[in-house]
Amino acid sequence: MNGKVRISALLVSLLLALSVAPASAADPPTVKLSKSQAGTGGSVTVSGQGWRSRALLMILICGQSVPSTGVTGGTDSCANADGRAVTTDAEGRFSRKLPVAEPPVPCPCVVHVATVQGAKAEADAVFQVAGHAVEPLPADASGGRLSVLTDTRLDGSGSLLTWFGAPPSRTLVFTVGNVGTSAVKNPVFQVGTSHGVFAPEWQEQQWRGTIAPGAKARIELPVELAAGAHGGYTVSLKYGGKVMAEQPWGVGRPWGVTLFWILVCLVVPAALFRVGMAVVDRVRPRPRLRRHGLRLPELALRLPGLKPREEARHSMSSTLPWFTPDSDPGTAGRLSAPHDDSPTSPTTPTRKGPT
Repeated sequence: MNGKVRISALLVSLLLALSVAPASAADPPTVKLSKSQAGTGGSVTVSGQGWRSRALLMILICGQSVPSTGVTGGTDSCANADGRAVTTDAEGRFSRKLPVAEPPVPCPCVVHVATVQGAKAEADAVFQVAGHAVEPLPADASGGRLSVLTDTRLDGSGSLLTWFGAPPSRTLVFTVGNVGTSAVKNPVFQVGTSHGVFAPEWQEQQWRGTIAPGAKARIELPVELAAGAHGGYTVSLKYGGKVMAEQPWGVGRPWGVTLFWILVCLVVPAALFRVGMAVVDRVRPRPRLRRHGLRLPELALRLPGLKPREEARHSMSSTLPWFTPDSDPGTAGRLSAPHDDSPTSPTTPTRKGPT
């Protein structure tokens, strides 16, 4: 009997542990402050728990914000220069001393803690900066409130022109729902792109349409980087001064530009060399035969294959044994002359002897 009671108690404890574990895991992260008010130049100790283990957090003092609505102006309403970073321990807890600084906008103020990388998580704690102006939060004129319902994504791909340095472009696609009490007409979003640790560069883009209360809409916004951009980028979406989503974007290196410059470095010097050689060949002086003191007959004697006419004729007769100087048809005609029976020719004067 005691064994059955022990087994029953063990089962009950296991069921309680299983029922409590998901609830504790689902608890949002929390932030606590050592004091609720301090002046510029002082400090406040910020602690928290329920965060991811070994997570990098950023701690800021922001104005025009309350924990129920979050940081309405985004990080532009925070004292970013005096922020502090902290890493949680293995159990998701942290403690960090934060210097008090005046935010660029009036209070109500909060100490804002948010994750830097990985899954987005944030928490706020009310804080009053002594001596800083306090103004009421701006009223929501439309009464509508948009919220991102699904994860954002970047559609599109690169082209051949992008490979040669053209600006990379994508389409930011996301679905929003109106959780307010009135319709939202032609909402204006802010799309920012950041590279590495640099702050995003925001651009306003208006979506044409109306989102009724409780309705949702699929929105597509173009995103474009500068020409030749490459590396790891982050695309952020902001609405109403609050960052709603972030999407990483890995941009490949434009290797076509590198190939182009390599070809330029090879082709241009080769072309210049050929042009220079052509100019040198055109302007250089030409050698003349008279400068060397050689005449044509002497040149013929010195050049192989060229012989004077008499030597050529003699070589011809020597190479043709069946012709002799007497039987050569060319020389026979030239050597024979007409004979005359008279002792002298008519034109030859007669020599007279002594009488």
